[in-house]
Amino acid sequence: MADSITTIVTALGFPSIEPFIGLILLGGAIIGAIVVIATIRPVLDLFPFAYPNARVRARIGRLLNEKQLSEILETESMEEFKNYLRGLPDYSRYIDRFPIEKALESQLAETYEMVSQIAPASIRDPFRANLKRWDVRNIKSLITAKAAGLSAEETLDLLVPGGEIYEIIEGLADASSVQEVVTGLEGTEYADVLGDALSDYEETGMLLPMEAALDKRFLEGLIRAVGSPSDDNTKMLHTYFGTMVDISNLKIILRAKADGLSYDDISPYIVPHGYQIREWKLKDLMESEDVSGVISGLEGTDYGQMLSEALSEYTSTGSVAVFERVLEDNLNRMARNFAVKKPFGVGPMIGFLSRKEVEVKNLKVIARSKREPGFPEAMVKEMLV
Repeated sequence: MADSITTIVTALGFPSIEPFIGLILLGGAIIGAIVVIATIRPVLDLFPFAYPNARVRARIGRLLNEKQLSEILETESMEEFKNYLRGLPDYSRYIDRFPIEKALESQLAETYEMVSQIAPASIRDPFRANLKRWDVRNIKSLITAKAAGLSAEETLDLLVPGGEIYEIIEGLADASSVQEVVTGLEGTEYADVLGDALSDYEETGMLLPMEAALDKRFLEGLIRAVGSPSDDNTKMLHTYFGTMVDISNLKIILRAKADGLSYDDISPYIVPHGYQIREWKLKDLMESEDVSGVISGLEGTDYGQMLSEALSEYTSTGSVAVFERVLEDNLNRMARNFAVKKPFGVGPMIGFLSRKEVEVKNLKVIARSKREPGFPEAMVKEMLV
């Protein structure tokens, strides 16, 4: 038997059986290494998300539950409302520093900053780009304040600490005009789009072109930061932020058609890089005759059916807000689903930011009801997300 094996080994070109055995062992080691790598690679892919998701889950545990929200809703005055929030760690440090809306949004901005800091390096760029929403929000508040002739102190009450250029924006609170704000933002990434839209403002007195140009710049930067999807996590980010772009485009088009605006009026403010709605489809939607035509043109997309179901309410109220609420609810559902589908990846971060955004929106609605005596409770509950 041994002689037969030796003969076979020799026939294969080996001088003796020892090198042959060594080759077999080496092959086994290589195969074993491949199996080990294939087994542990998913674990290695999840490892960068372990700490961020632990931090996020701890914050999720501090989100308001239904019982707490009901208790806040039942507070009888603004002071009682604030006093309740003073007992919550997330809000206590802001309540006595700022007016209530600024306090709530400051906590939200801090949350966005926290998530962007702890996000794994492979997906950090989109979360950093998402922080620029606060720059855009603050610039909008700044030009609105200056158009209304507000003082520096009144303007500062509208600005939320957050974003990448807050110090620059804060330094422009004492500007005397919208034009001075635009000049003061030279050297930032917003200078060119504001400069291009400034002539429209000077001609019409309307800030909408400047605000829409800022939104477009933010969304274009966000999609650019996401880049081409390369794995499940980046695919999820591409889907989520791409849907955000779709929704922004649809809001603009629906509002424009409700106001009877044409393709030429709308197209400068559209971002042609969304998730479901391609550039040719956007063109068709912008050329629609009216709101009903836009919704008909969305047949075959996820947005078509949900907006069709809201069409009767729009017909009775004449308000495109019904469509906007449906679209925002869809984005929130998507975020919650991602948190379930990808619990060890980017899902919890997306889901948490969405839930925090909803929480702050609800608190702002309740704050408004406490500030305005006689605000119907039924209306408050209807406005809650």
